[in-house]
Amino acid sequence: MNKTEKYQKEFISFQGELKSFIYRLVTHRQETEDIAQETYFKAFKNLDAFKENASFKTWTFTIAANLAKDNLRARQRWGEDWMELVKDAHVQDKQLLQKKFEVARTSEHGKFVIREHINYCFNCVSKTLLLTSQICLLLKEVYGFKVSEIMLITGLTEGKVKHTIADARKDMNRIFEKRCALINKKGICHQCTGLNNRFNPEQDTHIEANKIKMIKEARNKNYDQLLDLRLQLAKTIDPLDAEGRDLHNYLIENSPDWARAQAAK
Repeated sequence: MNKTEKYQKEFISFQGELKSFIYRLVTHRQETEDIAQETYFKAFKNLDAFKENASFKTWTFTIAANLAKDNLRARQRWGEDWMELVKDAHVQDKQLLQKKFEVARTSEHGKFVIREHINYCFNCVSKTLLLTSQICLLLKEVYGFKVSEIMLITGLTEGKVKHTIADARKDMNRIFEKRCALINKKGICHQCTGLNNRFNPEQDTHIEANKIKMIKEARNKNYDQLLDLRLQLAKTIDPLDAEGRDLHNYLIENSPDWARAQAAK
């Protein structure tokens, strides 16, 4: 097996993770495919430049992260109130609401699943971070890269990587504590349970929600521990290969436009 064949085989072994990582940054399925393909071409066009002082996976993620940084969608930070604005937009526009139900009803992968929606929510909240913060947090907490590997991918110092991850976690905790009704009774966002009642009225929301470890343990954990449980859940869900991927892709692709339009009213 020559060098190219060796690394092509390795690329195949982690391409699912790579696409998932890109998708969480750009929140658009087709742009994810385009960046993943460009990452592959760049990696193998420049394979002679790979000196093996890091793993091939780390080197490839470096290329993908740099390409994502050039992507407008990846650079765009989401407002912390965008999910509430999206909800208001659907309440006020019945055609918009109907379109969401059509996607769920007609798509093979349009099922609403609470645990997948929690993952979708995690993605939305992570988009409120600066892009570098989002990249560092995802690489460490979802994709399992070491700090030393994240340093190579981002070009940041060890101290900066650790500081960026700590700040990202702090921001995520603050937003979830304030907004998420699943972990705080005073939380202002009931989207998970509300959508479950709309999409699956025959399904007991309380029973489904309490199957999720984060929700079962919400009373006995602090918010940093609850974030860890949320991150563990995110690790287990590939947003590009889930039961409700078509529904969530439709929502996440269009949410920025809906939120901006609602805010402009």
